[in-house]
Amino acid sequence: MQARDRQLNRPVRRVERDPAATWDLDAWWARIPAVRAVLDAGLALPAGVTFLVGENGSGKSTLIEGLAQAYGLNPEGGSRGAMHRTRPTESPLGGALRLVRGVGGRGDAYFLRAETTHGLYTYLEALPGSPDWDLHERSHGEGFLTVLERKLARPGFYLLDEPEAALSFTSTLSLMSRLAALAEAGAQIVVATHSPVLTALPGASVLELGEHGIRATAWQDLAVVEHLRAFLDRPDRYLRHLLD
Repeated sequence: MQARDRQLNRPVRRVERDPAATWDLDAWWARIPAVRAVLDAGLALPAGVTFLVGENGSGKSTLIEGLAQAYGLNPEGGSRGAMHRTRPTESPLGGALRLVRGVGGRGDAYFLRAETTHGLYTYLEALPGSPDWDLHERSHGEGFLTVLERKLARPGFYLLDEPEAALSFTSTLSLMSRLAALAEAGAQIVVATHSPVLTALPGASVLELGEHGIRATAWQDLAVVEHLRAFLDRPDRYLRHLLD
């Protein structure tokens, strides 16, 4: 699909505050700078792959959960129709957001998050006539990649929360290849990640979350990339301060 067509046909053009929604301004999730930036000014979502990158507590997972809820997806992972629930831990952010849709309409959609895959696999394998009976028989990474292949098969709107947690270096490269193929076919994908490898995907948009809120950043300027380069260059320099 041509780049212009991908932009026109992307499922979600923008996420912004729902003017009819109310919430506690002092709630923990509303005080996260990146979340507050979305509530105050909205956030445009380009076609293709968008990475949300930041330290723990920067709001990556909170935003990705909110996007999932606003789109009608199960916040614990799965499709719109996924009914499994364990212990609800997500914030009410999804109810405060409004999605500005693109002309592409509602195609396939799926939310996959590394920390809830065990419950998702159990739910999927229990469905009548399920093709996913084998997920628990695979390793964590193999099961994750299998779900990606089966559920993220066509252009649509896809959300991934820290997928690298399940994957080795070579499996992360496989994920990059999968994301690139989906983006080329017209899918829109938002990924919350810590991975300096995954975020190197050519053509992807990179948004860095932090005390500043949200800003577009070149891959080579990401703090996680700078830190990893410095660590690999002189690991002793980092470890001396930790172990002495």
